[in-house]
Amino acid sequence: MPEKILALMKRLNRGVAVLIGLLLLVCVVFILAEIVIRELGASLGGTDEISGYVMALVTSWGMGFALLELSHVRIDFLRGRAGALGRSLFDLFSMFILSGTITVIAVRCWPVAERSLSNGSRANTPLETPLALVQLPWFAGWLWFAIVAWLTLFAAVLLVLRGEFAQSEAAIGTFGEDEAEVHT
Repeated sequence: MPEKILALMKRLNRGVAVLIGLLLLVCVVFILAEIVIRELGASLGGTDEISGYVMALVTSWGMGFALLELSHVRIDFLRGRAGALGRSLFDLFSMFILSGTITVIAVRCWPVAERSLSNGSRANTPLETPLALVQLPWFAGWLWFAIVAWLTLFAAVLLVLRGEFAQSEAAIGTFGEDEAEVHT
């Protein structure tokens, strides 16, 4: 079951990664069009505002993908000195802290989005972008990251309880380290 949870999360997050990659590509095309149009003496306007919104969305939605691809940075000078059980416990502890922190961030994002939605807030810019259009998917990205983190932690706990330390390590612990390095 833990393997199925992790496989499903990876599959879903790869789809998310493709979508945010496409969003980034559209943003790049928009910026390039703005550059060309400025050379011709005109402007589309709002490029910096829209690219800022895109970066916020890409960041919130990309975090879950980065988690499952083991791309987040960590400092593990103690973990590397522990045995398989010790490394698994360090991994579970760090995943628990990460999951809790991301949950707090997601919970704290909702009032921002909800206030913009209920007040009909707009950006204080020439585009006057309805902020809820950006803040709701931004909040959803942080919520998705929290869900992915908790499900990953749950799967890892099940693996550790079954004594499958190597599988747990592969799921949440080894960040591209050399196999010989991990087991020394």
